[in-house]
Amino acid sequence: MQTKLTLSVDVSVIARAKRYAQRTGRSLSELVEHYLDTLTHEEVTEDLSPRLKKIVGVVQLPEDFDEDKILRKALERKHL
Repeated sequence: MQTKLTLSVDVSVIARAKRYAQRTGRSLSELVEHYLDTLTHEEVTEDLSPRLKKIVGVVQLPEDFDEDKILRKALERKHL
């Protein structure tokens, strides 16, 4: 379920965020939702370094992504 949210944000921040969203092919709402989702999942990442915490969740993988298959292919290319 989605709902509307009203935020007060500095005009320059909004402008930069809109440009970033456009460059990355995402909506501003999607960026905010992703940030809030990541922020509220701190308990999952509390053992990670601050540097690594910054990049957690940045990569969006397809639903059908098969990590084992990709790893297997990479190892085959490397060793065969």
